[in-house]
Amino acid sequence: MAQHKYPDKAPPADRRLQVLAGICLLLPMIALVPVGWYAKTSPRLGAFPFFIWYQMALVFFCVICTSIAYVLVQKARPHVPFQAADDTTGGDDA
Repeated sequence: MAQHKYPDKAPPADRRLQVLAGICLLLPMIALVPVGWYAKTSPRLGAFPFFIWYQMALVFFCVICTSIAYVLVQKARPHVPFQAADDTTGGDDA
């Protein structure tokens, strides 16, 4: 495992990945805003009007976008176990 210069501080985050994660979280919200665009009955999918199946598809789209954002945030700032500055043993002494 890589040793950081200041082990009691959080490692720097990758801003590009955090911005991508923010975009992934913003996309489903933007897709919900234009209600006039998807508040219609045709085309139908089976017995369901467009309004219903658009919103059902949006649920899956939200899940996918949120999952991608979670992975991006995990990569942007990987977990580093906390180690106090005065801890010279280098590990847990439980």
